Amino acid sequence: MTIKVIGFVMGHMGWVILGVLASVGIIAGRTSITLAVVLMVACWMAMTRFVHNSNPLTPWLRGQDDQITFRGCRDGVFAGPRRMYRWMPSDPRCRFCLVPFGGVGKLLGITPSRKNPDFCTDCIEGAPVGTYEKEVGVLFADIRGFTEWSEKRSPAEVTDRLTRFYALASRVLTRDDAFVEFIGDQVMALYLPDFPSLRQRTSEVMISAAMRLLSTIDRQQAEDVLPVGVGIHIGVASVGNVGQGKTKNFTAIGDVVNTAARLQTSALAGQIVVSSEIYARAAGHCPEAEAVSLSLKGKSEPVRAHVIQTNRRAA
Repeated sequence: MTIKVIGFVMGHMGWVILGVLASVGIIAGRTSITLAVVLMVACWMAMTRFVHNSNPLTPWLRGQDDQITFRGCRDGVFAGPRRMYRWMPSDPRCRFCLVPFGGVGKLLGITPSRKNPDFCTDCIEGAPVGTYEKEVGVLFADIRGFTEWSEKRSPAEVTDRLTRFYALASRVLTRDDAFVEFIGDQVMALYLPDFPSLRQRTSEVMISAAMRLLSTIDRQQAEDVLPVGVGIHIGVASVGNVGQGKTKNFTAIGDVVNTAARLQTSALAGQIVVSSEIYARAAGHCPEAEAVSLSLKGKSEPVRAHVIQTNRRAA
């Protein structure tokens, strides 16, 4: 019930704000055109700040239904605010709600999420603690033989290369609305099919992102290429914020995550190992993939998968 109420209110929020602005403009315009413009801009900014999780009402509504972020995206609840924010200057802006980070957004204190700088903090960290069963695509990219690789280099060089790897992976993977998390010498990216930009294309998008990541590493580090391998899987997991109070971590928990991690451990440098579920949904996207049967740690039976070999030489 709450999600429907929120959807109705937010879906018509643009018209409400336009009505208020028009009324303020007409009243103030009788005194001064300049005053009318100033008041309309101030009113617009104040109402946007109020709507965008800067008031006691929004957290309370979110607390009534923790799935608003997921269900709202799927059901089109945020269509109204998105239309409104789209007209506010200026880019870059949140890919989910379209609120700007620059221009007006900067004045309002809108900040990017640490999970994905293409989304705002309110859409990710601002969501309440709680996880929900839903489909998620999981991609793991790991520096193969990291211990041996790092032994041949100074601590300063290892730190520098690892930092650049994080930055590159974040830049490449977040282009497709993934949520990125750094774990030791590997990167985990989560893809939610609920997002309009993914939907049925999630598996294909993940494979393309992995190929783009490896090719970008090759181009930027031609003389000393990082030995990176990738594993990809998709399935149902517990997705959402875990933690307590203000200490939150947006992540996914479940066998789908563990399987993706195990597939990644089977990948040689320059290889992308995809699960049978991924391959079945995107077979046409990787026709040259080689079918394999893998014995993965923690799995009682061999796991069917497909290996995609990129242009680099596996090592």
